[in-house]
Amino acid sequence: MAASASLIHGYSPRFSSSNRRNGSQGGAVGSSPSSSSSCCSSSYLAFSCGAYNNSWRNQGLRAHAMSTSQGNFASSSRGVAIAENKPDHLLVLVHGIFASPSDWTYVEAELRKRLGRNFLIYASACNTYTKTFAGIDGAGKRLADEIMQVVQKTDSLKKISFLAHSLGGLFARYAISVLYTPNDVPKFPLVNSQTKYSLRRGKIAGLEPINFVTLATPHLGVRGKRQLPFLFGVPFLEKLAAPIAPIVVGRTGSQLFLTDGKPEKPPLLLRMASDCEDGNFLSALGSFRSRILYANVSYDHMVGWRTSSIRREIEIFKPPRRSLVGYKHVVDVDYCPPVSSDGPHFPPEAAKAKEAAQSKPNPQNTLEYHEIVEDEMIRGLQQLGWKKVDVSFHSALWPFFAHNNIHVKNEWLHNAGAGVVAHVADSLKQQESSTLTASL
Repeated sequence: MAASASLIHGYSPRFSSSNRRNGSQGGAVGSSPSSSSSCCSSSYLAFSCGAYNNSWRNQGLRAHAMSTSQGNFASSSRGVAIAENKPDHLLVLVHGIFASPSDWTYVEAELRKRLGRNFLIYASACNTYTKTFAGIDGAGKRLADEIMQVVQKTDSLKKISFLAHSLGGLFARYAISVLYTPNDVPKFPLVNSQTKYSLRRGKIAGLEPINFVTLATPHLGVRGKRQLPFLFGVPFLEKLAAPIAPIVVGRTGSQLFLTDGKPEKPPLLLRMASDCEDGNFLSALGSFRSRILYANVSYDHMVGWRTSSIRREIEIFKPPRRSLVGYKHVVDVDYCPPVSSDGPHFPPEAAKAKEAAQSKPNPQNTLEYHEIVEDEMIRGLQQLGWKKVDVSFHSALWPFFAHNNIHVKNEWLHNAGAGVVAHVADSLKQQESSTLTASL
């Protein structure tokens, strides 16, 4: 839908600085870009719930990792101190809803093995379990404070990257807006949104932003048809979910269902698709050299494919069933260049639809409101280039664990995602090599 009015009440977008070096993201690891899918320009997400606590610990992996997956920076810094070469690249791991840093035990060990000593891998510990219910903004600010403490204690750091699972991707997007500082504004005028992001750069926590990677993250929230797959697309259940969500998961629930705030005010996730008075969300995201979305095409009962891959319904295609060579269950890689847009907006009809969805929720009100806001979020986020990686666990022994498989929450139950983790590691390594080459 083409909206005509700007985000009202001071939420008019004023995009300023980002980097859309889509070409610098490099080719698909171990594969050429897929020709089976057209480049998509929108995003739909559903929220990630590490629904159960993983109490199992692999002591061998934890001994191998230099920094503890409990996010204990003191231990991590001691490991760095004795290393011959101090790390210059901070990689922040951010877990999802009702989860903890232990979710990253396998991933952390694999990344250390594959990436080497240049990376300081840090699993965030500031938003564990019920702290994830306090709102995306609250959790994002806590994450930003935690990252600053790490940066201040490690003077060798020069670069920063993020790897986030599920709801953690939204926490990370909010945190980087808090940590973002723009570079000098260019002296010549900016022609359009694409040149804005190609000409302006910025820092995150005073460091050069390199990779922003999310795994099954609900970038556009979970409101709408089949965006929360475990409701099976049943209108009655989807109608009940919105008012119940804040009771179950607190303020975070209303933000994911786009019902937060007063009717005339854009929901937080829409504001996070722009630069507004709340933060330079898009500029911060655009400052990264590479933005990669990993999305489950099926069997993920927490986060739908459309929302985690930023696609519209009309952009959904039949995914390939064959995995890329060397990366089991990774079935497709799509490169999406930036699309110029004057959005997002929050027109009067959206405010009216939001009020109806809040006061008199019914399938029609929900659908109308969701369609308007979702399209506007896509218009905002598609101003940046994305690499979209589709994952399919259709041939896995436990395909219904897709949401936890994608980041191997538990090495025994979710080891089907080992190929995805390998693909992530090689993508990070490839971008690191490109960055080093560019600096020579």
